[in-house]
Amino acid sequence: MSPAEGKLPDLGYQRTRLAADRTLMAWIRTSVSMISFGFTIYKFFMYLRQSDLISGQLPLHGPRNLGLALVGLGTFLLAMAIVEYLLYQRWLSREMKVKFPLSAALLAAVLISLIGVLALINLLYNIGPI
Repeated sequence: MSPAEGKLPDLGYQRTRLAADRTLMAWIRTSVSMISFGFTIYKFFMYLRQSDLISGQLPLHGPRNLGLALVGLGTFLLAMAIVEYLLYQRWLSREMKVKFPLSAALLAAVLISLIGVLALINLLYNIGPI
């Protein structure tokens, strides 16, 4: 069976596909770090201000802007990584003439990007339970 028949993919293409999955997972780790760190910065300073542990001299817009920037950047970068992954998988499928199944890394990336969008909405409009 040759790889051109579409029945048995070449191991080189399988390794390439798995490398793309690993790259997407690295973007997921980076994005999760940025999203969670930004959300934590904002919520921590909001808690300090509401509990009167710090005086009114510290403006809330600084930590809020930093938190928004980190959450927004993490979400944007993850969305770009998803698009890049999908384009690469489409190219690889056309090149091999084999349809590769969707990976768990892609599902995780989409779900985490949705969490990032929800975190942005929470920081911007204070909507949500947190």
